[in-house]
Amino acid sequence: MATQQGTKGRANALDGRELVIRLEEACGAPAEAVYDLLADVRAHLEWGGRRQPKRNFRLLSIEAPEAPASVGTEFSSTGADAMGRFADSSVVTAASRPSLFEFVTEARLTTKKGAVVEWTIVHRYELTPKGEGCRVSYTERIARVSELPGSLALFKVPGLRSIGLKISGSYVRKGLRNLTRLAEERAGAR
Repeated sequence: MATQQGTKGRANALDGRELVIRLEEACGAPAEAVYDLLADVRAHLEWGGRRQPKRNFRLLSIEAPEAPASVGTEFSSTGADAMGRFADSSVVTAASRPSLFEFVTEARLTTKKGAVVEWTIVHRYELTPKGEGCRVSYTERIARVSELPGSLALFKVPGLRSIGLKISGSYVRKGLRNLTRLAEERAGAR
């Protein structure tokens, strides 16, 4: 399969069109509580790992500083999903308490069939106060994928691309809900 050059001269099978998932979730905890969970990168292992169903993307390990993350903080993680296992390295690119937290992940998926797929993903969380709680807007922007093996090939087919994004969004939504519920638990909200 031919690929186009993408980010920093690396192959990109997305034909220059990013994959974007946007979700929103109401939270009974204040924006500060959600932001603090995001900035505590090691806490991602709870809401994005242990609380995730086995069929979803889930984190298995995280190596991150103990201090709250700020712009430039780097961390690494491993994860698994139905396709295989991930080894990721990430850097925080925006951190403005309590309204914005963003990081960029360079992911490397090794599929169960042995294919290696590299991804560049931007994760952006925007937090807006709403009453006693907040609204969490999450955007996942897949800027680059080195190749689209197996079921990922549906992202190359115009009519199936939107279906693939809806399916992916349903898996991502569980992690977002886990984040907001954990913030509520820790804040004693709802």
